[in-house]
Amino acid sequence: MAFAIGADQDAAVKAAIAAIPEREWQKFRDGEIAETVHCMNKSEKAFRLIVLRRSQEQDLFENTQPYRYHAIASNRANEDAAATMAWYCQRGDASENRIKELKIGFGMEHMPCGTHSANAVFFAIGVLTYNLYFGFRGLALGPACQRAQVQTVRWRLFQTAGRIVRHGRQVFLKINAAMLDVFTAIRERCASVVREAGAVPETS
Repeated sequence: MAFAIGADQDAAVKAAIAAIPEREWQKFRDGEIAETVHCMNKSEKAFRLIVLRRSQEQDLFENTQPYRYHAIASNRANEDAAATMAWYCQRGDASENRIKELKIGFGMEHMPCGTHSANAVFFAIGVLTYNLYFGFRGLALGPACQRAQVQTVRWRLFQTAGRIVRHGRQVFLKINAAMLDVFTAIRERCASVVREAGAVPETS
């Protein structure tokens, strides 16, 4: 199985980083990247050690290093260091941030019951809700909300200021014209998704 994990910068790793020739450092985003081969203690298996370094400010009173380093160990083959580092950097959005949003945005930080079965049902409902929101955000909300957390979407959509008006024996909700356009666009996108899925025939 392919992996890329953060490497502890122990003495051996620091020595391997120091041995990388200066000519091998290449520009990568806001820093420089290079790689070498490293073998853990008491093991004959070697792996790729990919290192990202960024400049740091020098302290006038302390002898600080000119760079700060971040190293990852990986067995991914047939790609350069930049490609492996880019793949590794996806972990935040692919797992860590989603777990965080599931906990904070959908109330999954604490289970409400004292039994495993009940908590499992509660958690399953929370995950289903999150997945529905994720699909809704991607398909209906448009580019402005593609990376928005659920708290932001709630604030933009559900906490829209409005006023209830009664006129001619009817009740109307008055909202800002710009928000009306937003809601109309969301409704049209949702209807388009349903039609493309073949759930209901398109009507004239």
